[in-house]
Amino acid sequence: MKFYADRVPVALRQLITDVFVVIWVFVWLRIAFWIQDIVEKLAVPGEKLESAGTGIATNLADAGGKVGDVPLVGDELTKPFTGAADAARSIADAGRQQQEFVGQLALILPAVAVAVPLALVLFLWLPWRLLWIRRAGVASAVRENPAGQDLLALRALTSQPLTRLARLGPDIAQSWRAGDPAAVAALAELELKQLGLRGRRR
Repeated sequence: MKFYADRVPVALRQLITDVFVVIWVFVWLRIAFWIQDIVEKLAVPGEKLESAGTGIATNLADAGGKVGDVPLVGDELTKPFTGAADAARSIADAGRQQQEFVGQLALILPAVAVAVPLALVLFLWLPWRLLWIRRAGVASAVRENPAGQDLLALRALTSQPLTRLARLGPDIAQSWRAGDPAAVAALAELELKQLGLRGRRR
């Protein structure tokens, strides 16, 4: 398996691209965590609301219980405290709901923020990089034997632009069909150069 080209300019470009992609992913992950921290701070008012509502409801319920002990009018005096305690519980519930909503946002917003950058890496850069690794690995493995040279030459004939092939001579395809070693070597060298690899060792 070959991760980088033999030729320095191509290898340097690949290395810079790989480093950039790693930094790109790291930066967006940091942004996602930053968004999560900011959103989670929005839950603080909900926490205070829940705490205050629960505390008020408890105190009102206790007070209502004590007032309820008053003979004859205890039940009548308890009703306002009960109603106020229920209202305080509603406030506490609103605080809990707000915290749940913020918790969902704290998951969704960072995921959305990081989804597009990661999708670019996974669906654009990574397939291109893996394709080069596979092609370069095969090419570097076969370049040292004559049959491999012939395969590389055939690959060059089928995939290289006509302008590059024409530079090798107008009869390059005919020379390859005739098994001309120089033509085969030139075509194989062209394909290896396209991949950023050095030619066959002399």
